[in-house]
Amino acid sequence: MNNKKLNILYAIQGTGNGHLSRARDIVPILQSKGNLDLLISGTQADVDLPYEVKYRFNGLSFIFGKTGGVDLVETYRQGNIRRLLNEIKQLPLDEYDVIINDFEPVSAWACYLKNKPCISLSHQAAVVANKAPKPKKQDLIGKITLKNYAPTTSQFGFHFERYDNNIYTPVIRQTIRDQKPTNQGHYTVYLPSYDDEKIIRVLSEIPETRWQVFSKHTAKDYQIGNIFIHRINNERFIQSMAGAAGVLCGAGFETPAEALYMKKKLIVIPMKNQFEQHCNAAALKQMGVPVLKNLKKKRLPKIKEWVNSKQIIAVDYPDDTEEIIDLILSKHSQEQIVL
Repeated sequence: MNNKKLNILYAIQGTGNGHLSRARDIVPILQSKGNLDLLISGTQADVDLPYEVKYRFNGLSFIFGKTGGVDLVETYRQGNIRRLLNEIKQLPLDEYDVIINDFEPVSAWACYLKNKPCISLSHQAAVVANKAPKPKKQDLIGKITLKNYAPTTSQFGFHFERYDNNIYTPVIRQTIRDQKPTNQGHYTVYLPSYDDEKIIRVLSEIPETRWQVFSKHTAKDYQIGNIFIHRINNERFIQSMAGAAGVLCGAGFETPAEALYMKKKLIVIPMKNQFEQHCNAAALKQMGVPVLKNLKKKRLPKIKEWVNSKQIIAVDYPDDTEEIIDLILSKHSQEQIVL
């Protein structure tokens, strides 16, 4: 019997907070299964990973704008293809028995070019699945980008519901599971692709409501009327959300999933030029969550209706992350035997 420990590479997308938030719970499980190295590529994350990271690459990041979407010009300007190709070439894949990828392009393309198996464990793997909800408006470029940004040989996905056999419910961080949610009357807001001025201009029109806004665009906390602007801070954000009457956020994955888990009212605004978020919005809308096209004053009636509603969407998100990882490693072992 071979008792050799697996050498595992876990590669994580560093743009946004969701991938790294999920990784906080996945890393300890992978560490218990073998010798683990971590790779992060990308920028614009506000969440730290409290583990040693062996490889840090620039990768290929989408840059958030300030008017509700991805800044395509800045994304292109900061995207250095020559540097990306060098990062892909220098990654020593031969050291690893298993490569698990959370929408990370450097390791995915390195595996692709060396014909090495790469296992996707990501939300994006579920989003592109045939049975997952899609927006009515087709975005061919967005769909192609999502499918080819980080190509993998097998896919295990997380989504708001189990739309297919290889799609699982969200990884809810233990810090969220440990919360005891209350309703302190305020509303938590996280819209990283809008600047403070835009958010204040719209939400100040609902003066009887307290808004706690977490902003990527401020270096200090401040208050204007009924709106409290906070710098990004993971612990304070969790506390705010746990005590909120509701959550207004982008149509990402982790924050809406955590809000639903904590039985909070939820309303979302998908980012422009972000096909994945429009897919998420389609799934949430199917579940009964209200979706706004953008953050403009003409959306105020729908926001007020949501504030006055009592609707909570019931979800069941069990803690089965270790079982999923065991399944992935078991499948990998079977593939090795076949080879």
